[in-house]
Formats: sequence, C-alpha cells, structure tokens
Amino acid sequence: MKIAVIGAKGLPPGQGGIENYCAEVYPRIVTQGHTVDLFARCSYTEGSWFGSSNYQGVQVISLPSFFRKGVDAFISSALGATLASGRQYDIVHFHALGPALFSSITSVLRASKIVVTCQGLDWQRAKWGNFSSKVILAGEKAAAKYADEIIVVSQALQSYFSQTYKRDTVYIPNAPAGYASSDPDFAYGKALGLTQGRYLLFLGRLVPEKCPDLLIEAFLRLKYQGWKLVLAGGISDTQAYTNLMLQKVALSKQIVFAGELRGKRLAEIVRGAGLFVLPSNVEGLPLAMLEAMREGVPVLASNILPHQQLVDQERGVLFPVGDIDGFVNALKWALNHPNEMANMAANAQRHVQRYYTWDKITAQNIEVYQNLLGANKAEKTAYIV
Repeated sequence: MKIAVIGAKGLPPGQGGIENYCAEVYPRIVTQGHTVDLFARCSYTEGSWFGSSNYQGVQVISLPSFFRKGVDAFISSALGATLASGRQYDIVHFHALGPALFSSITSVLRASKIVVTCQGLDWQRAKWGNFSSKVILAGEKAAAKYADEIIVVSQALQSYFSQTYKRDTVYIPNAPAGYASSDPDFAYGKALGLTQGRYLLFLGRLVPEKCPDLLIEAFLRLKYQGWKLVLAGGISDTQAYTNLMLQKVALSKQIVFAGELRGKRLAEIVRGAGLFVLPSNVEGLPLAMLEAMREGVPVLASNILPHQQLVDQERGVLFPVGDIDGFVNALKWALNHPNEMANMAANAQRHVQRYYTWDKITAQNIEVYQNLLGANKAEKTAYIV
C-alpha cells in the first residue's frame, strides 16, 4: 500500500500526541512493506519547502507554513490534501479534525480511500478563538461526510459520532510512548529540589482545558507537608494564561515549573513522581496518563469519560470534574493511603501492558486500510461485470 499522512506537524516528534502517534505507528507500517509519505510543516521540521527527509523509513515532506497559530496548520493541510490528490495513493489518512476539513479536496478524485483519525474534539479546546473553533467544527463535519472510515481513540468519541452524525467508527486507542533510560540517582530531580516519590506531577500543555490552574489551587489549599507539585509542559499559544498561573505561585517554594521535558529528563521526572494528576475537562485519550500508568505511577484524574475508560476504582482515583472541594478531598485521600495507591498503580500498569500496545494499534490501522481497499476492489469488480 502507498499511504499519505496529513495533519501531523512533522517527525521526529517533539511535544504532541499526534506526532508521537505517527512516530510509533508509521515506521512499523513501513517495516511491513508499505510506503508512507507524511506531509509536514516546514515551521516544525525546519526543512526547505517541498524538501524531504527520512524518519525510520517514513518520507517526511516539508510543506510551506508560517509561525502563526492556526495558519501553519491550515496551509500545510490544504497543500498536503492537494498534493495527495495528484498522486497515486491507496490511502490518504488525515489526523485531527482541523486537517480533515480538506478531505473534501481528496474526495473529488476518489482515487484514494480517505481515513480520518479523531484524537479529540479540538473545537472545544480553549486555545482556539471563535473563528478557529468554527473551522475545526467544519472539519469534523467534513470528516463525517467524506471519510471512508473514521478512527476514534476513545469510546466516548465513538458514542459522540454515533449520536451526532449516525456514523459508525472504528475504535483504536492510543498507547504510551516509549521512554528512555533514566538516571537512577535522580540527579536532575534533585537539581529541581525534588525528592523521589514526594511530588505530584502534571504533564501536558499548560492550557485551560487541562486545568493546571485548578490543580495549583487544590495543592495550595491542601498544604500537605513534605510534598511538592511539578508542572511539566509547553505553553502552546497560552502565554497570558500561563502568566496568571506564574503570578499565583510566585511566592510558593512548593511548586516547580519544569517546562517542556524530553528524553532522559522526562523519564526521570515521571518515574520519580509519587502521584500523577490530570484534572482536564477535555481529552481524547491522554497519552501522558497512559505513560504514567505504564511506568507504575499512581494516578488521580477528573472523571470525564475518556479518563473513566482508563481509570476505575481498581486502577486509580477519580474526582468530579471542576469540583475544587472534591479535588482537594481526593488528593488528601490519595496521599494518606499510599499502600492502596500502590496496588492501584500495579493494576493500572498491567492493564496498559495488556491492552495498549503500539504493535496492536499498528495492526488495527493496517486492517482498516486493507478492509477499505478490499471493499474498493469488490466495487470495481462488480462494476465491470
């Protein structure tokens, strides 16, 4: 099969769920004898316009784009869809709802089968303004209309498309990214003033829908002695929001802003955490939580549906989304019951190892492609007869 991928910023991955997803899945698809071209943004790859590079067998084609929120994604996705329509691809796979807006371009020729993967309802995310949210929602509607198959990463999203568009979808979850080896002496953590097993960790972009401000408020209310809070993640077009948080915690020595972490430092800080906390009100299927669960770190999260898919009463603790009092009480319980949390973490680790693997996800993607192409072949045969 010859496959085109549209919607990822590029490879190798930095911070971003879609980029990590593509970095795990498409090299595996290449090793099985298929060809993959990934249309990327030159603002991310720092490559020349229409230049290409190789990432573990995947051809990464850098398209013109600009360092401006929303504009680079819009331009690169439109160009990618146009270029893919002019080439002989068996599959054109759009990742995320914004890029899926241009599935209408690819559908004109109908030479390729169109697949859209929805990682989340991006139009709900606070970082997008009113106009951008409407464009992303239009992309969702285009996916429902033009895609030959829609892949969703959570059961909540599967229910949403069924109820909203009467569309059947294929459920293929995310899996945790592989971590590098980390320093057993915890040197970087110590440099941040941390003690292994004695800090809460928030890992993700510092954006309103992930509610790190709610976590800060809950932690400051808790006043739990001997523990710190670490916020690790990039800003992602939310500088003003981040500045407000910085002002709130400026006088607290118990809160650490670690910034965006990668490689060995990321692995060290995740593995050293005493509790992973994710209070989001919007998620698809959170890779950061999956990574923490895979590493055996206890988890506490808001009770939105995608979190309920991962965390039950045997695998972690949930609190009512947006409820600060409920959040504080859940934190207090988790910190006061370390043995119970350790048992939950072990259960969660086994659950992730069994059900969330990249080899399984790769095989499921290939099955989607082959089923579509098999249906296409049958349609052509019937027409000839």
